[in-house]
Amino acid sequence: MSANKSGKNLPSVNMISEGTELKGTLETKNDVRIAGTLDGEAKAEGKVIVSSTGKVKGNIEAVDADIAGNIDGEVRVTNKLILRKSATIEGDIYTKTILAEEGSQINGSFHMSEDIKEEIKKNGSGLSSKLGSSKSKDDKSDKSVSKGKSKVKKD
Repeated sequence: MSANKSGKNLPSVNMISEGTELKGTLETKNDVRIAGTLDGEAKAEGKVIVSSTGKVKGNIEAVDADIAGNIDGEVRVTNKLILRKSATIEGDIYTKTILAEEGSQINGSFHMSEDIKEEIKKNGSGLSSKLGSSKSKDDKSDKSVSKGKSKVKKD
């Protein structure tokens, strides 16, 4: 690996490998990839990636998230959430934008807004103001909320 001569910090990814179990709150200013089990919250000022073997029994707070595994808790993403076909979410979702592949499952309420940080604050859980960089808007007409169980299907 070459030395970083620019003086800038290179992005880094924390990893919880398959077969690893972690209990407690995981907080990072960088990205995190979970292929094992996290029994607690994951808070990232970057991206949270949950592989198909990954399981999180707690809430996720991040700027971006890419989920292929199982989440039993709320998912709060201030920018973009990607749900892969093997993803199962047992909890509420708060996000600015979403991409859900056919086969992904959401069992909970879904909250989507251009200013999702305000929506999260209204519902009792606040992301750190450091997360995300979305612009605040006075117009809340783009907000949509749905409740109940849903399975993403191709028409």
